[in-house]
Amino acid sequence: MINDQYYRRRYIISGIAIVVVLVYIARLFYLQVIDQSTKGQADNNALVKQTVYPSRGLIYDRHGELLVFNQPIYEITMTMRDMGDDWDTTSFCRCLHISREEFNDRVKEIKDKRKNKGYSRWTPQVFMSQLKKEDIATLQEAMFLFPGIQIQKRTLRDYTYKAAAHVLGSVGEVNQNDIDRDDYYTRGDYSGRDGLERTYEKQLRGDKGVEVLMRDSHGRMQGSYQDGELDQKAKAGTDIYTTLDIQLQLLAEELLEGKIGSAVAIEPKTGEILALASNPGWNPKVLVGKERSKNYDILLNDPTKPLYNRATQATYSPGSTFKTIQALVCLHEKGITPDTKYPCSGPSSSPIKCTHHHGSPVSLENAIEQSCNPYFWAAFRDMLQKNGYGKENEDFKKRYELWRNDVMSFGLGQKFTDTDLGDQSTGNIPTIQFYDRYFGKTGWKAITIRSLSIGQGEILVTPLQLANQATIIANGGYYISPHLNKNDSMLTHVHQLDIEPEYFDILKNGMHRVMVHGTGRHFAIDSLHMAGKTGTVQNPHGKDHAIFIGFAPVEDPQIAVAVVVENAGFGATWACPVATMMMEQYLTGEVKRTWLRKRIAESVLNESVKKW
Repeated sequence: MINDQYYRRRYIISGIAIVVVLVYIARLFYLQVIDQSTKGQADNNALVKQTVYPSRGLIYDRHGELLVFNQPIYEITMTMRDMGDDWDTTSFCRCLHISREEFNDRVKEIKDKRKNKGYSRWTPQVFMSQLKKEDIATLQEAMFLFPGIQIQKRTLRDYTYKAAAHVLGSVGEVNQNDIDRDDYYTRGDYSGRDGLERTYEKQLRGDKGVEVLMRDSHGRMQGSYQDGELDQKAKAGTDIYTTLDIQLQLLAEELLEGKIGSAVAIEPKTGEILALASNPGWNPKVLVGKERSKNYDILLNDPTKPLYNRATQATYSPGSTFKTIQALVCLHEKGITPDTKYPCSGPSSSPIKCTHHHGSPVSLENAIEQSCNPYFWAAFRDMLQKNGYGKENEDFKKRYELWRNDVMSFGLGQKFTDTDLGDQSTGNIPTIQFYDRYFGKTGWKAITIRSLSIGQGEILVTPLQLANQATIIANGGYYISPHLNKNDSMLTHVHQLDIEPEYFDILKNGMHRVMVHGTGRHFAIDSLHMAGKTGTVQNPHGKDHAIFIGFAPVEDPQIAVAVVVENAGFGATWACPVATMMMEQYLTGEVKRTWLRKRIAESVLNESVKKW
């Protein structure tokens, strides 16, 4: 008889064996089916996922002229895990014409997790970037000697014209803040740093793809995995058609050479920016490639501030160009009527003198034509004092607040927020609180702030705002926010002013007379029926600034322009000819006054301006 004790033990041992087998099976099932981490480790041993970078979207002008395109470049990545102890560093450095010290410095930087938070021995890390075909030719032939090294194709921006750098912007390497803010980016990626490149970064950059490659047990690449079934194609960025007319932009930049200033042109009916030039500027090519950082530092430290976009950021007193707004506001607030006349004693006038002698008394249209300072001071005074001053100046201040709100409805004293324009300054239309602090609550009256009547004093505007001002007058009382993307419909962004349309007709006629009989007559083209207003702005830091605003043709405005030339003197001498040639170019396709074009373009008003 079998011993019962040993017989029962046989079942116990069998049961334990079955349990162990089941545990192993369960563990294998968990590791291979449920827990994907070990699968990832195995895949990392056999597979390499390589990013495929998309081509960045192209940028065109309004007529389909290519402005910004891509050229191929290459970057070298290394996977540290695949680089054994016998890796031939010396030969690798020789292929790339770099020293051993440079190699060590780059590797040290890659491994520094404070600078490179995404570092892993298992994933490709950027070793060198922005290389041309000739830079990698020797390495390509010897790739089999360097396990862990890959060459990836990328693209770099290139430009058709040496123009519009402030508008187009540039592309540079992302920083850690960019990476933390948007998981699209990894170390070594590029993004738009300014201009349109920054504003439309998400549209221009496209979508990355992935190529899955297989390697053998020795780490050697064996080609695509599963015939590319797991690959994801990159999607190119979206092309952008801008509102710019590149030929007009080129002309504006040519005419501003040797000067400090800006020129802005807008199509009145649509708010589309036709040209936006700021000088000094730079050739956009200098902020591309390996020289970008060095050139950027040079531009940043240039005392003439070429990186500063004077068209949207610089602020100036508008001078006599502000008289156009003053006329409309004083009419609207019933400080004057279209028939109001004021006397003028020329340079003997007080408290604000006129710059020259002309007939007296002066009508509104004649005051615009002759830029009569006493007229606009009197109109400003009567508008503010219409209801008297009241207790503690309360009635006067109510009128001032009406005046200020009307002025700001022209887009002054604020940024254009519903637009794709980048850095802008607000300018300044002084508040009641400002004057109360400066003079005391009862210490200021109309005569205290009389300089505002002729666009001086505390009023500050940008050239962009000046061009928009001309647009409003051309349109007879409305504007669409200035913008740069022609594909982006802005027709719903209409800003209607609460000023009677008939007053704009009076103003247009007066501005037309400026170009026929007044300060702009020497540079007008009769066949285009131009309207304009010159300004010579006092500058406490040196010679006066020259300013001009205008539009053409008067009967159906197609272009509105503002030009500012710093430290140039009279607006009629410098800003006016630049603006009228821009109108001529846009409306007729050429500048026939070649003598004028040559004289303005070759005139150097500031010796410190460098040509980049």
